[in-house]
Amino acid sequence: MYIENENNKHELPKDWKWVKLGEVCKLKNGFAFKSTEYKNQGIPVIRISDIKSGNVLPDNSVRVEEKKVFDDYVVFENEILVAMSGATTGKFGIFKSKKKAYQNQRVGKFQILNKEKLDNEFLLYQLHALKRQIEKDAYGGAQPNISSGKIEAMEILLPPEPTQQLIVSKIEELFSELDKGIENLRIAQQQLKTYRQAVLKFAFEGKLTNKNVKDGELPKGWKWTALGEICDINRKCSYGVLVPGKHVENGVTLLRVGDIDEKGLINQNDMKKISPLIANKFKRTFLEGGEVVISLVGRIGSTTVVPSSLKGANTARAVGVIPVSKNVSAKFVEAMLRSPDKIQEHNNSSHEVARKTINLEDVVKSKIPLPPFEEQNKIVQAIESRLSVADKMEESINQSLQQAEALRQSILKKAFEGRLL
Repeated sequence: MYIENENNKHELPKDWKWVKLGEVCKLKNGFAFKSTEYKNQGIPVIRISDIKSGNVLPDNSVRVEEKKVFDDYVVFENEILVAMSGATTGKFGIFKSKKKAYQNQRVGKFQILNKEKLDNEFLLYQLHALKRQIEKDAYGGAQPNISSGKIEAMEILLPPEPTQQLIVSKIEELFSELDKGIENLRIAQQQLKTYRQAVLKFAFEGKLTNKNVKDGELPKGWKWTALGEICDINRKCSYGVLVPGKHVENGVTLLRVGDIDEKGLINQNDMKKISPLIANKFKRTFLEGGEVVISLVGRIGSTTVVPSSLKGANTARAVGVIPVSKNVSAKFVEAMLRSPDKIQEHNNSSHEVARKTINLEDVVKSKIPLPPFEEQNKIVQAIESRLSVADKMEESINQSLQQAEALRQSILKKAFEGRLL
């Protein structure tokens, strides 16, 4: 039976005990290598960036000349390393190489004092259980940072070494089953992504609303039309020109590239507002609602139809505004611009400046397959119906992934309370 005492600790199984981490291992910091010492060849230097997904490999590490003065900072195979500063403070990994490597500053290395009392794999899982505590202690200041003394002062449960090995075997067995489930969920996520692309591709080949459509041919009644030819004759396609500045609480809402997500939705809760004096200088880029907008820089090709609630907003630089004629479905045009063939076309016509960029002129000149108006609406309904199902499935997958991570933490918690075996 496990009863919490006044120190919020459980009564332990026989021969288990609480110990400070520093009683069974020491955390050694690395050497402060200078970037001027880095070479194309030599001994790899393990930096924080080399700790990835629980493993540490020297394949892409920077290198330095081998020197005797560095011999006290050699990393050996299967030693556990931890990031002790920066945005990823607290991440762990095992050095998986037989090659000689050096340990850089702010990379901590755990040195077990007596391997007959502490199993290396058991230590690794204990550290995963301590990760949240390490992060909590590290993120107290502006720059995430933790000392070896703080980590060594943390307490762990220590069973006899044979029991440690049994616990490690049980954790690995359970984690293996969990990882297989997670892998299947990731595969399902990728399949949903492929499915979404297929829906859009088939939609604009006419295959969602027509039978027996031949590849490379448009269905009867469809025609190839330049995007610029279906714009509102009273308005011009235009670039946004405003640069986001200081937020003005009662200002004019500004639509930016970052406000458009990958599914063509706008998060209106975090939109920036700018001074009306500035926004009113560029009346041609004010929005009326119903326009198709497209990102022209960075994540090029992200699109949305402007909702009526954003009437009166203005547009930031890198946003292209396409006021579609009322004789054409704006939702049809927006979805078509998100189709894989159109995204590929945008990428092919893009150019690199500081970031990937496309010209609005190229977008407007490009040809689109245009069915009759009634069929446009049917296609939009067919797309939305299918993608809605995909969204619900993705939501379920995301919930399952969160549950899997919670289960992983539960397994570790039980293991180190003596309740796993």
